[in-house]
Amino acid sequence: MPRLDFGAMPDGARLWVFGAADAVTGSAASTLLAAVDATLDQWRAHGVPIVCAREWRDDRFLAIAADETATGASGCSIDSLYHALEQIEAAVGTSLTGSGDVFWRDADGVVQRSDRPTFRAAAAAGDVSEATPVFDTAILTAGAWRAGFEKAARESWHAKLLTAR
Repeated sequence: MPRLDFGAMPDGARLWVFGAADAVTGSAASTLLAAVDATLDQWRAHGVPIVCAREWRDDRFLAIAADETATGASGCSIDSLYHALEQIEAAVGTSLTGSGDVFWRDADGVVQRSDRPTFRAAAAAGDVSEATPVFDTAILTAGAWRAGFEKAARESWHAKLLTAR
């Protein structure tokens, strides 16, 4: 079976992180994960099944990993993954494939999302700080996901957004 439990993926597995524009819970989350699993069960590169896994976190983040030491993901296979996710977005009512958003955890522990200028304004207003937990959706490996997907802003590229320009 090419789709594995995420914990079985090697640290070096290639990773794509998709942040949902809105929290996805309940039946919408079940629909999302069932559709993603069906997509991954059929995910292939040049006809060869891709050894892959997914993980869902905080009702917002979908991580998809491919073990490229077993099967490399091709440009066409990655395009097919994005296309499938765009189709799934309509079923769950939120965007997964947008880019450039910043995600952080507010003082109440709720995951927030905004564009970079809004995050910068929140920093200027004192609503976010160097200690604010942020999510690095730009990480590239399963090991990085496990080790530091969520960290203090001061430990992430987000730190550059905390100062006024």
